[in-house]
Amino acid sequence: MRVLAVDPGLTRCGVAVVETTHDGRARAVAVDVVRTDPQTDLATRLHEVFLAVDDHLERTAPDVLVVERVFTQQNVRTATGTAQAAAVCMLAATRRGLAVHQHTPTEVKAAVTGSGRADKQQVAFMVGRILGLHDLPRTADATDALALAICHLWRSRTPVAG
Repeated sequence: MRVLAVDPGLTRCGVAVVETTHDGRARAVAVDVVRTDPQTDLATRLHEVFLAVDDHLERTAPDVLVVERVFTQQNVRTATGTAQAAAVCMLAATRRGLAVHQHTPTEVKAAVTGSGRADKQQVAFMVGRILGLHDLPRTADATDALALAICHLWRSRTPVAG
């Protein structure tokens, strides 16, 4: 199974593709951070996120799209932008007939580290160990997208693709 996972954000949107191998391990296929300029109007920024995710869908041919469920944040403006970015990512996948799933940050942390209260460094460390990465991504957005993909692979219990 190949998963395209998105850690949604309007300024920085983490995108990662992870697949299962024949021996059941997880392997990173691609990782990226889509950036938009905060000085640009909202509709243009959302279109940029949509186009970038659509391009990843085209190039990597995942079986499913997974988006981090928007978590209640104290900053309503940030939460709104995150939700809007998540929505355009889901739209890009739905246009292609892909299933869309969501997991909460707590679910992701628990799946990857064993604790739903793990911090960013613990998540990054385990993502590196699970995927056998020599170098971790430079941004938390990319690492979070990888963690989200791993979470979905492990929680979906879908048979490994040949």
